[in-house]
Amino acid sequence: MQDLKPIRVFLEVARLQSFAAASKTLGITPASVTRVIARLEQDLGHQLLVRTTRKVALTSVGATVAARYRPVLDAFDRVHVDLEREMQPHRGLLSINAPMSFGLRLLPGLLESFKLAYPNIDLTVMLTDRLVDVVAEECDLAIRLSEPPRDKSTIWRKICEVPRCAVASPVFLERFGRPESPDILTPGMCLSYGAGHEPETWRFQKGGLKRTVPTGPGIHSNNGDFLYAMARAGTGIAVLPEFIVAEGVRSGVVEKVLTGWSLPSLWLSLYYPPYEALPPLVATFTDFFEAFLDDYDGFDFSSV
Repeated sequence: MQDLKPIRVFLEVARLQSFAAASKTLGITPASVTRVIARLEQDLGHQLLVRTTRKVALTSVGATVAARYRPVLDAFDRVHVDLEREMQPHRGLLSINAPMSFGLRLLPGLLESFKLAYPNIDLTVMLTDRLVDVVAEECDLAIRLSEPPRDKSTIWRKICEVPRCAVASPVFLERFGRPESPDILTPGMCLSYGAGHEPETWRFQKGGLKRTVPTGPGIHSNNGDFLYAMARAGTGIAVLPEFIVAEGVRSGVVEKVLTGWSLPSLWLSLYYPPYEALPPLVATFTDFFEAFLDDYDGFDFSSV
């Protein structure tokens, strides 16, 4: 808005303590900066800035004006950005959170394709294996691999199911034998995944038979790739998404165990703050994400 220009110019001079420096960041001439400040001082009836030999300083009135107007201008700019994002689904900034293992394998190719399709959408991508609070952390959407969600305060969109399997290295199986039933697993044999400190529980099923295996506290981590590395080293058995272990199974670095027993699949989901309707920018990424997974032969969750 044109009426905010004098305030914006004044705050920039106050921030940089220089008319010349402000003219460069604002893209106007030093003479224009001087005229704008003079007109603002005339309109307010007070001197706002004092030139010294080394810098420009605020008067007491100028300091009061700066303190009052800065939050107003910041709020205006935030509203302007939000409106642009809502009205322009192909332009703006999108903040995404994703789990580490999944993000490192899939997102580079996906986001490369996304940027080719939407070059005017800027992306902030954070990778973490914990379940983030998308509202508190100001995240537009998050990608999650998890059990079916129970959180009712956010919006979840199931994309597909991700199979899991139990794996161990040939060295481990030679040392301890190949388990034929979950009943013979001990907590010390199990590598536990979880974001908290409590070891996870594995739930196996074979026809009408169900077995629950509490894993031990021996090695517990919130990262699937770390547990996979421990399994490859012969430390124990790990239950992991098949996309993490697929190459290792093909090469023989690890082997599937308890193949006659099934494990509950994880959900690959997108989840969002409690929007009344998806903002256009978020909807654009959501549609692209689903289409990319449908067409991406290199990331078949059931390829093992």
